[in-house]
Amino acid sequence: MNFSLTIAELAALINGEIEGDSKAIINGYAKIEEATEGCLTFLANPKYTHFIYSTKATAVLVRKDFVPEHPININLIRVDDPYETLAKLLNLANSQLPVKQGIENPSFIDETVKQTEGLYVGAFAYIGKNVKLGKNVKVYPQVYVGDNVTLGDDVILYPGVKIYHGCRIGNRCIIQAGAVIGGDGFGFAPKEDGTYEKIAQVGIVILEDDVEIGANTTIDRATMGATIVKRGTKLDNLIQVAHNVEIGENNVMAAQVGIAGSTKIGNHNMVGGQVGFSGHITVGDNNGIGAQSGLPKSIGNGLQIIGSPPVGIREYYKNYLYTQRLSEMAHEIKDLKKAIDNLTKDNQ
Repeated sequence: MNFSLTIAELAALINGEIEGDSKAIINGYAKIEEATEGCLTFLANPKYTHFIYSTKATAVLVRKDFVPEHPININLIRVDDPYETLAKLLNLANSQLPVKQGIENPSFIDETVKQTEGLYVGAFAYIGKNVKLGKNVKVYPQVYVGDNVTLGDDVILYPGVKIYHGCRIGNRCIIQAGAVIGGDGFGFAPKEDGTYEKIAQVGIVILEDDVEIGANTTIDRATMGATIVKRGTKLDNLIQVAHNVEIGENNVMAAQVGIAGSTKIGNHNMVGGQVGFSGHITVGDNNGIGAQSGLPKSIGNGLQIIGSPPVGIREYYKNYLYTQRLSEMAHEIKDLKKAIDNLTKDNQ
């Protein structure tokens, strides 16, 4: 990203308040501990506050109420939310990159497909029969789009994405490299002879608008009906979503989450990495679920939990402290038992 802006010009874009040299030049972005001259960085997490006294950045985005504990010799741009502001700036910079358009060869687009405004199809991509394309769809090399798939406006399919037949992708969805949308759900019926008979998976996957799917994540098609990821939800890399799962609006899930079949998850949940959800359970809204938790049963709304089975965060860490003393406590119990035995002998 090649650009050059004064701090004054940058602050005008984000409605920021300047403390320092408004004429200093910004020509890049970097983390606060790695930034060099010319870089803009940000301070959002208090754990990184000590870096503001040593960073080599030219300017730092900070909260409007930030008060330094020590003297600093750096330009500040005060904003309401530094992290959100940086995200807007990065998105603005990214939007200036050249936009992919046109059809590369070799690639295959079935004759039944109507090519739309702003379409890009990369080399070795395949678009099957009766696929419906919105405007400005970007299909990168080696993508497979099966028959009767619908792709909304401004959808981006990065290299190697596979979308099986019949699935529906909403507007402005982004699917990262290697993700598989609509593979068969894991359905097998046990037979009397100990073998398993495959159950046909005749449903689809629906991604509503503004959903993002991480690299190598898999979302299985429903046995019947649809596996659904609702508006605004963001899934990280290497997540498994099983058949007939429903994920509500504006959830965020970190890598390696696993969701078993027919589980229903509400809205605005934040899920840490490697969390496992049992099948056929219900999760409410506005929950925070810590990394590596396991949910064997349904939960309600507004909980902050961690563990397997999960408990409240304060209880979890209290229990954790106890487990660190188990060996010591075992010795204490052994000594108490020995003392009790000696007292019993003395009183006989």
